[in-house]
Amino acid sequence: MSTPESPSSQVRPGLFSSTEVELPAYRIAWLARILYGNAFEIVVIAVILANAVSLAILTFPDVDAGVARVAHLIDQIAIIFYTAELVLRIISYGTKPWMFFRNPWNVFDFVVVVAIPFLNNGTVIFRLVRLLRILRIFRFLPEARILMLSMIKSVAPLANLAVLIGFLMFIYGMAGVYLFGAADPERWGDIGTAMLTLTVMLTLENFPDTFLSGLEVTPFALLYFLTYMFFIVFTVLNVLIGIVLTAMDQAREEVGKDAAAPTEHEAELQALRTRIAELEAGYKVSPDHLRRIREELDRLTAG
Repeated sequence: MSTPESPSSQVRPGLFSSTEVELPAYRIAWLARILYGNAFEIVVIAVILANAVSLAILTFPDVDAGVARVAHLIDQIAIIFYTAELVLRIISYGTKPWMFFRNPWNVFDFVVVVAIPFLNNGTVIFRLVRLLRILRIFRFLPEARILMLSMIKSVAPLANLAVLIGFLMFIYGMAGVYLFGAADPERWGDIGTAMLTLTVMLTLENFPDTFLSGLEVTPFALLYFLTYMFFIVFTVLNVLIGIVLTAMDQAREEVGKDAAAPTEHEAELQALRTRIAELEAGYKVSPDHLRRIREELDRLTAG
């Protein structure tokens, strides 16, 4: 007979998250509850923010030597803290530490923290990796993770949109050179200058000035600029919003599936229940084999 799940096996990963996740039996429950607790996660966020401030201070060339030493010290303490936190999180996976690496955020944390000591000789790369450590703050903010995942999912459709807009702007750029190039070479003298003018116009910056100067050259400027505004400027804005909203919906669904996905513990229980149902349906099996399956099912249910 199955027993109800113990409240102590429930955790809420993410700062102030309302989503409860069942801890698998192989995890060290008390340690996982500490690492997932709001108090510990606030400490981690405080260290990340302090590390960000220290890195910002070190960008000033005329900073006081004493302040620079404190900033370097904070950076070194942060590295030690990140390493200790990572080790504790791997230890919390108990008898199956490799399960830690099934979470993409855990892999990101591991790469960023472990890569730091090996990049001390590569100044630029080392600094970039140190900046990546600050991105670890998104691990504690579920909504921020959704936004970041939606940005990643938007890359491919945005690239396709950029290709389409690039071709359309090339056509408009060439038309602009033919229409206004002789009279206004500063804006339309060649295809490079025309493309630059059109790119600035995407933000509607100086649009009235460019529009009025074009009207002084030819009346076709009215058709040229109005079609550019409606077909390019407004289309880019609307399609951009659509891509971001679609990617955000996909990100929410993916995060929801991850949260609702059965743990390895639940998967083992379901497999055993299915096996017992098959045996009871008429498959020939020894009583001893059936007894061992029931004992394993009871052990997992109790765990």
